[in-house]
Amino acid sequence: MREVLEAALGAEAAGEPAALVTVVSTRGSTPQKAGARMLVHADGRIVGTIGGGCLEAEMTRRARQAIMDRRAELASYDLTPHEAGEDGLVCGGRMQVFIEPIEGTPVLCLFGAGHVAQPLSRMAGACGFRVEVADDRAKFANAERFPDASLLVVDDFPGAATRMTLGPNSYAVVVTRGHQGDAVALEAVLQHDVRFVGLLGSRAKIVHIFAALAERGVPSERLATVHAPLGLKIGSQTPEEIAVSILAEMIAVRRGVDPSQIGSMKMPMPGRLKPDDTTG
Repeated sequence: MREVLEAALGAEAAGEPAALVTVVSTRGSTPQKAGARMLVHADGRIVGTIGGGCLEAEMTRRARQAIMDRRAELASYDLTPHEAGEDGLVCGGRMQVFIEPIEGTPVLCLFGAGHVAQPLSRMAGACGFRVEVADDRAKFANAERFPDASLLVVDDFPGAATRMTLGPNSYAVVVTRGHQGDAVALEAVLQHDVRFVGLLGSRAKIVHIFAALAERGVPSERLATVHAPLGLKIGSQTPEEIAVSILAEMIAVRRGVDPSQIGSMKMPMPGRLKPDDTTG
């Protein structure tokens, strides 16, 4: 058990995708009881066991799928006498297994340290993101403006990209002070495989930047991964409101929700009340 938990903590600290598989209930004859655990890495390596055989193979497959989908799952498995016999097990029960993906702490890499970056950094930190900030101006990218940032980089954006944490669990947001900075930063980011890339700006600005990057040889399929215009449509106007709209889109992606499918959670009324229904 300790080996599994230590492996899970190690995967989280390293930002290595994995899934913790836990037997939560059993009925009848089963190879393991509630509390048995194993850790499944994205490449199929496992630490620990929940019983071996077809059960373990199936839960390993599901765990790898859960890692890809970034969704937890409660799965059931029936150990029929036939399957138990094939595995050399004397079983015939039922097991419920909870599969929980582990991703580690997500990292927000902010390219640009202006008015939107400040509230976005603060709000993202409150939502569990580790924040890194880059700008080519020391008077903007500093500890006074970003007291909670884990990394502050004063450099040009290509140079900053080599020093920041741009990986599978990173969310890169480009909010520089102009078109040229946006294009340079975005090109640098797209050379890395990150979870999320967002570009703030109007549609006209984005079309212009995308066309310029395409001429520079950036593949269209890479440009298609960019969330642009960035932010959910909530009518935001102030820097703080714009930061909320950006963070909401990032959280949706983090939780496996398609931002384009987000709507109101308001429940429809079953029917209009008649005037008499309002009287006691």
